Formats: sequence, C-alpha cells, structure tokens
Amino acid sequence: MITGNLFFDIVGLVVIATAIGMVISRNAVYSALFLVLNFASVALLYVTLGAPFIAMAQVTVYAGAIMILFLFVIMLLGAEKLKDEGTSKKTRYLAIVLAVVFLGEAAWLLVFQSGVSPLGLNMPVSDFASPTQIGLVLFSNYLLPFEITSAILLVAVIGAIVLTKTDAPTPKPISGGKE
Repeated sequence: MITGNLFFDIVGLVVIATAIGMVISRNAVYSALFLVLNFASVALLYVTLGAPFIAMAQVTVYAGAIMILFLFVIMLLGAEKLKDEGTSKKTRYLAIVLAVVFLGEAAWLLVFQSGVSPLGLNMPVSDFASPTQIGLVLFSNYLLPFEITSAILLVAVIGAIVLTKTDAPTPKPISGGKE
C-alpha cells in the first residue's frame, strides 16, 4: 500500500512538473512535448487507479493522435521560430491573481470536499471502466450522441480534404510533331 501511494505521488509530481514545463516553455515544440509527457503521466495515474481502458484511450487519443496533429501544425506553421513579444505587467499580475485563486480553490477542495481518505486510495469495483461497461453505457444510454459525433467527425474529415485539395495543373498535350 505504501509503495502504491508513493508511486502515485511521484507520478502526480511528474504530472504537475510537466504541466508547469508546458506552460513556461518558450519553444512551442518543447511545450507540445511536455504536454505529451503530461498525457502519458496522466495515463499512468489512470492505471494506478484501476482504469486501464481509460489509460489506453488517454494514450491513444490524446498523446497519440491529437498531440501528433499539434506537432505537425507547429512544424508546418513555423511557430517555434516566432518572436517573443513579451508580456505586459497587467498580464503578469492577472496570471498571478488567477494562479492564487486556482490554488486556493484546489486547497479548499482538498480540505473540505475530499471523498478519499488521506491514508489510502478508494479502489473502484472490479469492472469499473472496463471496455464492456463503457460499451454497454455508450451504446444504450448515449447512442444518439455517439452517432452524431461520428457524423460530425466524418464531415470534418471530408471538409479538411476539400480545403487542402489543390487543383492539379492540367498536363500539356503531347505533340507528335514540330514545335
């Protein structure tokens, strides 16, 4: 039990460190890589909490597909070469105030609203977040939203193909004679 809590705490610190690294990194590529590491660390937290299917979905969807898309966009746009225009003092003060408010809310939730005992983790039931349970809920209670989401994604893929399609130049006719 102690080693499980210690592992959870270490991975939690890695999640916090990578989130801070992502926010304060001045290079967009490094920031995206910090976010990939953050997603992978969050997946480890899911495994620790007994939700391996959600961990696999976290790695596949977020760290795999979405972050690769972000990296491609950053590389194509050349965002890593943009100049840093600096931030104004008002923006820094606003960020500090919002960070203090966020930390205060997090502390309040930990102290007054925590349902987890401080000595150990509450473990979910054995079939919690299993693929079978998720499939049953998804295809019984949420079938219409699932189908609407799939149709929207299909339209988005077709729209992306149409928007990026370039008209190919028409080939010149081959002349058999003199020019």
